[in-house]
Amino acid sequence: MLQFAVSGPFVVRLDNQHSSAQTKNMTVLPPSSPLTLGQQLLQEGRELLAQGDKELAAQVLVRARDERDVVLDAHALIEENDLIGSFRNVMGLDCTISEQDDIFGFFRGHHSSRNPLRDYLADGWRTLAELMVLLESVDQPLLKAGRVLEFASGHGRFTRHLVKAMGSSRVVVSDVVPSAVEFSRSTFGVDGFLSASVPESVQWPARYDLVFVLSLFSHLPRATWSRWLKVLYEAVAPGGLLVFSTHGTKAANFDHVTLDDEGYFFAASSESTAIDEQEYGTTFTSEAFVLARIAETLGADKLVHKVPVHFWNHQDAYVLRKP
Repeated sequence: MLQFAVSGPFVVRLDNQHSSAQTKNMTVLPPSSPLTLGQQLLQEGRELLAQGDKELAAQVLVRARDERDVVLDAHALIEENDLIGSFRNVMGLDCTISEQDDIFGFFRGHHSSRNPLRDYLADGWRTLAELMVLLESVDQPLLKAGRVLEFASGHGRFTRHLVKAMGSSRVVVSDVVPSAVEFSRSTFGVDGFLSASVPESVQWPARYDLVFVLSLFSHLPRATWSRWLKVLYEAVAPGGLLVFSTHGTKAANFDHVTLDDEGYFFAASSESTAIDEQEYGTTFTSEAFVLARIAETLGADKLVHKVPVHFWNHQDAYVLRKP
């Protein structure tokens, strides 16, 4: 068993399985080095990989992965080199995370997340489980869907899990951020197309058995809320489903938000750094508001199921079916 002790800027190996000559080849940075502990560990891990010592590199990089300033760099090296401690070996899927992923940035910066990598990857898996339960309740299981569109897909937090369950050929992604679409296409092998900030500008390349829209309506301003509902419903194939989520009453109460007379609240602020806050802020809606918008936009009969606080025990879920 290989062990390390970290004291100040030094990483000291406690076993004697390597010769002194090999030890001399390892770089020890002086206490005066301006590098952070994470940067030092990351540098040493890279040197060990260059020397071909994957076993020792794994232990150094796993330690580096705990340092938030280098967490993604260390994670990438572990995953790319298939080292012991990789999430890929545990989860059986591609665990590559983009540096531009705002959702991972949210986890990394949140005080409650002790392990942002684990929390981020587990969160996508949880979403898959919650979606599958929701679809079972309307007798249209996920795995029997022909093609699934994940709309507002981001950089693949959920996509990677959907691909594991269904295969890349049945999954399509769309997002308004070009780098997000390209990342999912190149990393997970899915089809993808660019969305738009104006709902009516979106061109659907096909119709889909399931259109899944997680946490988009929880960010929309009043001016585009109903318009997006109408446009997204148009992407559903006959007999297919539109599933979307909202910040409902529980979320509003938790954040001490007061809804207006319609049951709506919008603040021009969100975790996204890539989208204008006036187009993508933070939105809270009552169930009555959502039901009224469905009725006036599509017809109340299109709603086949609704579950409060279904996703993440925080967002309400709505299921609409197209005849």
